[in-house]
Amino acid sequence: MTHAQPRKRQHLVAGIAGLLFALGLGLAGMTDPNKVLNFLDLFGDWDPSLALVMGGAILVYAPVSRWLQGKSSPRLADQFHWPTKRDIDSKLVGGAVLFGVGWGIAGYCPGPAIVAATGAAGPVLVFFAAMVLGMFLYGLIARRRDTLRAARKAA
Repeated sequence: MTHAQPRKRQHLVAGIAGLLFALGLGLAGMTDPNKVLNFLDLFGDWDPSLALVMGGAILVYAPVSRWLQGKSSPRLADQFHWPTKRDIDSKLVGGAVLFGVGWGIAGYCPGPAIVAATGAAGPVLVFFAAMVLGMFLYGLIARRRDTLRAARKAA
């Protein structure tokens, strides 16, 4: 078996998982920003369906995650990449606030926006473009910051 074959399997499994996620979002109606906005409207036309979707996801993920943490490695990779950072810092809080504000204003988070953008026009495409631009700009800023830090350490 060549080195490229396991990589192809990883991509195939990731693609299937992404497709299942997209289908689940679509079937649950989570690509409709009004579902999210109505979930966040506690004193108006509150819609609990997002909470049910999240609860269902947690019920599936939690036992599988516990089971996988007892394994030495995944089947299609050399190691697991579990999060190691557990502290709450300004980057985490700032990112959470930015995410929450964007989610509350637009009614989209990245996954549903990507799914909705595949078959829609208008506001979701504006959100999607802004999301991609924001990720690109963050990457530029982070690389610049890291370059400056490395230069300061070397000096």
